[in-house]
Amino acid sequence: MSYLYKTKGTCSSLIEVELDGNIVKNVRFTGGCNGNLQAIPKLVEGMTVEEVEKRISGISCNGKGTSCGDQLAKALRAAYEENLAQSVN
Repeated sequence: MSYLYKTKGTCSSLIEVELDGNIVKNVRFTGGCNGNLQAIPKLVEGMTVEEVEKRISGISCNGKGTSCGDQLAKALRAAYEENLAQSVN
């Protein structure tokens, strides 16, 4: 399942994620710091949504109260919850 998440408070503007159950399969950022946005997907692919949340949720960039990593954790949670809701229906 592919899910688009509009970020809030970061240089990146959009995150596209794909999950297989609760396993992160693919992550793509639009905008933001090129190096970080290449590294983050490579680090989190294959992890569970819960593992990603535990590791990078709540990270702040330059005092903004969020970061691309934090927004990714939010995107993964939203995608996972949407996937669960669709499988119930």
